[in-house]
Amino acid sequence: MDERSALGMLADELGPAGDDAAVIDGLVVTTDMLHERTDFPPGTTRYTAGWRTIGASLSDVAAMGGAATAAVAAYGAPTFDPDEIRAFVDGASDVCALTGAEYVGGDLDNHDEFTVAGTVVGKAEDPVYRSGASPGEAIYVTGTLGRTGAAVREFDRGNVGRGNELFQFEPRVAAGRQLASVATAMMDSSDGLARSLHQLAAASDCGFHVEWDRLPVDPSVDAVAANEAERRELSTYFGEDFELVFTASPAAVDGVRDAVGVSLTRLGTVTDSEVLADGEPLPDRGYTH
Repeated sequence: MDERSALGMLADELGPAGDDAAVIDGLVVTTDMLHERTDFPPGTTRYTAGWRTIGASLSDVAAMGGAATAAVAAYGAPTFDPDEIRAFVDGASDVCALTGAEYVGGDLDNHDEFTVAGTVVGKAEDPVYRSGASPGEAIYVTGTLGRTGAAVREFDRGNVGRGNELFQFEPRVAAGRQLASVATAMMDSSDGLARSLHQLAAASDCGFHVEWDRLPVDPSVDAVAANEAERRELSTYFGEDFELVFTASPAAVDGVRDAVGVSLTRLGTVTDSEVLADGEPLPDRGYTH
């Protein structure tokens, strides 16, 4: 059983589960675990690891249209290097500061592989779930796609400075707060755009028709992609970009566009069934833990 299957099983048993975060009486709670082997390429600094650990959970709060309040992390490593621990906390604190949250502590433990788990709490009085999309609405994404895929390519090439820079993404908490008033369904793109569309379609019992030439591919992808196939792979399937994918009426989006503070790109239209790109089935493929 992979992570997606396991989460599907648990969602049937845990009522608040199944979206990017749980919301109980307006309190948003989410947690994410990351491992050195699968999440931090060689050359990733502890500062970047701290940023990314907490950033991933902040992105979950953003996807619910919530405001982030505080974050903690559990930090496991074979040895406790004081400079590495300080750098991790600095990264976690700095990404919190971008979103108005505060990093308030956590736990330390010995572990045979560098492994971290971040938890963020926040507030969402009127949360946005994955299940509200309706045919005829439009499907949008914030920012650009492919940044993480490009970062991994840079790490692979030994360009660790550039890789770390690209790994330090800005969680879309402020944008999510603005979009909460107009979005009918929303999630983040941590599993990749293609898989996010399939997950939204399943939750809302609908389909999507998107157009390839509308995708806002990050400029960093063009610096590393050898051809159009790799460009599409990095921007559509690679995942871990932490942008917001959401549905809404175009008129409603136009009303908040200036306040969102980040680019909003219409990818296509909500339909009755199937997930298509330029009329062809879009594979349900993406990041797998």
